[in-house]
Amino acid sequence: MTRTGRPTIRAVVIEDASEQRDRLIALLEEERDIEVIACPSATYEAVELVARTRPDVVILDLHIRDGLSQQAIEQIMAHAPTPILVLSDRIRDRRSPSAVDALVSGALEAVPRPGRWTPHLGAELRRSVRLVSRVQVIRHPRGRQRVRELRGAEPKDSRRPVVAVAASTGGPSALATFLSGLAGLEAPVLVVQHLHPDFTSGLVEWMSRVSSLPVETAAHNQVASAGRVYLAPGEHHLRYVRNGSLELAASPATAHRPSADELFTSVARGAGPASIGVLLTGMGEDGALGLLAIRQAGGRTFAQDEASSTVFGMPKAAARLGAVGEMLPIDKMADAVQRAAREVSQ
Repeated sequence: MTRTGRPTIRAVVIEDASEQRDRLIALLEEERDIEVIACPSATYEAVELVARTRPDVVILDLHIRDGLSQQAIEQIMAHAPTPILVLSDRIRDRRSPSAVDALVSGALEAVPRPGRWTPHLGAELRRSVRLVSRVQVIRHPRGRQRVRELRGAEPKDSRRPVVAVAASTGGPSALATFLSGLAGLEAPVLVVQHLHPDFTSGLVEWMSRVSSLPVETAAHNQVASAGRVYLAPGEHHLRYVRNGSLELAASPATAHRPSADELFTSVARGAGPASIGVLLTGMGEDGALGLLAIRQAGGRTFAQDEASSTVFGMPKAAARLGAVGEMLPIDKMADAVQRAAREVSQ
């Protein structure tokens, strides 16, 4: 724990240029809440070292001289899943081709390496490291595919889609539009809406009138059935368990309870590439990290666009992290989710 009370973030830096490596370490450790525990200069060392030391985050030079940075990302995410931030002086932003390749391989963030680190740019780097270090990453789909090739293909019926939806300010109206378009959906729909507990029963009644699927308040340990909607009760997190059951919990005591991040992260863990995440209108950033976890697990992710959102805060935060696969108006969302569910089931 640092003197500021913040927990220390354990980082591995993969960089083969000694001058750049020394400067990077100094920048990262400047505020004393990030500790660089190892600095391998070759990717073959890095993969084994990450698996052995289990750091909170990896900072990787995307253009190490051995040319194997991309493979290192894939191998780390296949064998010791860890949040990875890549740096490169050849990318302008996360839409650059090299950055996109790194993100597809499993990295969480791609940051341009400036010609000269200013105090502001150093602070931005540390902010990015803190942000990605909090993401609960899951084994990357490419790693899982290799495991399946060794063990044999999974049974087709094991890929059952699970839809997770979260909303805050303006959410009830958006949910009404979304749920009305889900007729025939062969997947359970789990919903978190930030709302005072006293209004939860009223929300369930409203959604029951407008939804094309049956709606109920989620109960602890019940099995989630395809074609039904489960709303989180007030003051309880709603989580999805790998065996298909639902879990309600009063902890942790987050700013929002139920929390979108808690729901999304649990669905990413429990359903993996069969996850479908939907983040609707709302204030703040709840759901951004969880939606990213779903995307990193190989799932489909959607967010409501600014024009149709009452407040664009939550979708914007998710888009900023690269967590959003498609940004859509609310009246197009149900069709997109129906399509994604069919693709998962094929």
